[in-house]
Amino acid sequence: MKLIFLDIDGTLVEAGTNVPPQSALEAIRKAQDAGNKVFLCSGRNYDMLKPLLEYGFDGYIASAGGYIVTDGKVLYSEPMEQAEFEDLLCLLHKNGVFCTVEAKDATFGDENLKEFIGNTGKGNSEIERWRKALAETLNIRPLNEYDGRPIYKIVVMCEKAEQLDEAVRVYGDRYECCVQEVFSHGGIINGEFINRKYDKGRGLEKVAKYYGVPMEETYGFGDSMNDVTMIDAAGVGVCMENGSESLKEHSDFVIPAVEDDGLYKGFEMLKLF
Repeated sequence: MKLIFLDIDGTLVEAGTNVPPQSALEAIRKAQDAGNKVFLCSGRNYDMLKPLLEYGFDGYIASAGGYIVTDGKVLYSEPMEQAEFEDLLCLLHKNGVFCTVEAKDATFGDENLKEFIGNTGKGNSEIERWRKALAETLNIRPLNEYDGRPIYKIVVMCEKAEQLDEAVRVYGDRYECCVQEVFSHGGIINGEFINRKYDKGRGLEKVAKYYGVPMEETYGFGDSMNDVTMIDAAGVGVCMENGSESLKEHSDFVIPAVEDDGLYKGFEMLKLF
């Protein structure tokens, strides 16, 4: 049995959508029929990845590794300390950083975030996801509606990297600030503060240990630098052609873009069905 882990935006689906190509669904079905298990491995929280669960995945790593479900049960859950979350959010806002905060079952965003990213160019799957999410389907609620539920991750967007410096200085020992490459999207800095207790790679390792599958029999598919821990941890790391040039350097293989039936071609090449 092999374990296959798929990022969502820019890997399984075109950024910001919830509909995989039919070829990807066929590849997943064939891989499962061959005795393998296929998981989502995403920065999205459960609420945002939930529409994809209808396609029959064997489990998921959500919130960049902070919330893991397999065989229908919670394998791992590690929300932020509430006091730390509130203080970190305050520091970010003080420095003019636009934020969204992600609970397991809801996402809350600064009300002017839509205007901030509305006119940026394409080129980053995370920016595309947020633009489309704010405009269309992923149910982001205004931050002033936040009701105190546990938060797993803070996503940040700003114009200058130095706007993040104070938050990194104060909380960098406990939360990693993972920043995406800045290219072709209007100069916006896009990243997220993630608890150093977990990441996608360690999530993959937890699932592999649960099933007793050697790491060399694990496969990670991603497209951006927030997938790098998954790519590094997996026995075989795969980057999409539409993905980050930096991530490609970490990957064992580069396969065609998501819109070019990349997952089907990649699964076929790697003999996953």
